[in-house]
Amino acid sequence: MLYDYSGFPSETYTITYPAPGHPGLAKEIQGKIEKAGFKSDLDSERGFDHGVFVPLKRIFPEANIPCFQISLIKGLDPAQHIALGRALHFLRSQNVLIVGSGMSFYNMRAFFAKGQSDSRPDIEFDEWLVKTCCSEDLTATERDHHLINWSQAPSARYCHP
Repeated sequence: MLYDYSGFPSETYTITYPAPGHPGLAKEIQGKIEKAGFKSDLDSERGFDHGVFVPLKRIFPEANIPCFQISLIKGLDPAQHIALGRALHFLRSQNVLIVGSGMSFYNMRAFFAKGQSDSRPDIEFDEWLVKTCCSEDLTATERDHHLINWSQAPSARYCHP
């Protein structure tokens, strides 16, 4: 387990999620990722971080399904992550659950600030994100363009400094 957070109650640092891995599928995915032009390393020693164990402990508390995680690409380039998602698309036909965890708001300073005002710039960004990801009015190319340029969205940098 990787407790890659701080400032939380002590019990949050004792959470376990002993799900088995799936080395064969991980190797297959590594091949697809590399075929798509990305460098990829397997690390059988790295523990699950909170992006894995928090949602999965709620969804599958028995930890009885094989799990592994894929890290974000250094630099966080949105176009690269869209391409990575396309490289993983084949998993949809293999009965593999893909969980993209995270939040549409990751300004921890503002999140924990006291005396928040009624002004909610986070709602602006969240509404933009839902519209961008879910609107049937956008083509795939338009959606990609919006996501690649997410930092231009309303309150984007407030939500993700």
